[in-house]
Amino acid sequence: MQPRRPDGFDGLGYRGSARDERGFGVAFPARSFSSGPELGHWVTTPPDIPGSRNLHWGEKSPPYGVPAPSTPEGPAEEPFPGGGGGGGSLGGVPGPSTEQLSRFAGFGIGLASLFTENVLAHPCIVLRRQCQVNYHARHYHLTPFTVINIMYSFNKTQGPRALWKGMGSTFIVQGVTLGAEGIISEFTPLPREVSHKWNPKQIGEHLLLKSLTYIVAMPFYSASLIETVQSEIIRDNTGILECVKEGIGRVIGLGVPHSKRLLPLLSLIFPTVLHGVLHYIISSIIQKIVLLILKRKTYHGHPAESTSPVQSMLDAYFPELIANFAASLCSDVILYPLETVLHRLHIQGTRTIIDNTDLGYEVLPINTQYEGMRDCINTIKQEEGMLGFYKGFGAVIIQYTLHAAVLQITKIIYSTLLQNSV
Repeated sequence: MQPRRPDGFDGLGYRGSARDERGFGVAFPARSFSSGPELGHWVTTPPDIPGSRNLHWGEKSPPYGVPAPSTPEGPAEEPFPGGGGGGGSLGGVPGPSTEQLSRFAGFGIGLASLFTENVLAHPCIVLRRQCQVNYHARHYHLTPFTVINIMYSFNKTQGPRALWKGMGSTFIVQGVTLGAEGIISEFTPLPREVSHKWNPKQIGEHLLLKSLTYIVAMPFYSASLIETVQSEIIRDNTGILECVKEGIGRVIGLGVPHSKRLLPLLSLIFPTVLHGVLHYIISSIIQKIVLLILKRKTYHGHPAESTSPVQSMLDAYFPELIANFAASLCSDVILYPLETVLHRLHIQGTRTIIDNTDLGYEVLPINTQYEGMRDCINTIKQEEGMLGFYKGFGAVIIQYTLHAAVLQITKIIYSTLLQNSV
């Protein structure tokens, strides 16, 4: 089980800063001591940090290796690469304006990616899950063309609301997951992140924290799954907190009556934790690999002295977004068969009625009788074939194609804004 926007994938890696890469030793006295002949051989003054001094408007920090502005024979100042001195200007534009634009654009890019993952792509998630749990279906919707056709049919017969059902519950599941992880890490020695000096014990404790988090969020994930696949034709107007109510009811055995085929939560722990942990591990590994490749490509393709300010800011924002995109795509594709099995086990015995994904109208009941994970895998293989594990895969293609298009559009808009500001 994994929420749509994975949680940063920061666990198996370490984001070092510039301070970690440079060896910061003992702080030496001020710049004036470096001019003394007796200390000049031993003391090296670090480069001045732009904006670190209390300057008046129009003044700039002297570049490294150049005497202070008060020295009469000091040479003229050269512009700082990618920006001015203490004023933080970029190409003659006042620093605060460019810095605010950069921060706003970075926030907008992240918001666009988040919006695409959780809102714009939600119809793909709805149809994907309906196809996964529909063991009656003759059309597997392995291509995006049939998926678009069935989406149009649902929208025509039930309205746009049928494609965005259960969206609020997915946000609740993400919130429960993040909250549970934070609370467990605070009251236990289990690390929420893994440092760059990791060891097998630390990795094991970190994955144990993830496993406990998935167990806590499991009943709410099951309730959210029901909301996303339940047909809008027979669906009641439920509140946004219905997911919380159903999740708690499933734990204590109260709430909407279920059939005898309902699997107990204990039998769902293993497939849920297995899917969640594998999704997290694959996503983390893919993200680190892609980030490493992009950084090397950027370093060799854009030397520091020839990099434009626009390209520098693009390199600061987009590699991480591209890495997250690639990590989520790879993990979803690799674990799609396991996700199909997981969803069928969660939905069994809940008396859920889904839409007919073959016709685009009518409804179908879910009456599976799987005894567990192994029986579900064998039954799908025998009755539906190996492609039965990939029902609704065309929705994944549409989802990530849409996400890639949004990332490219935001990159073009961001580049245009920066070029106009320079």
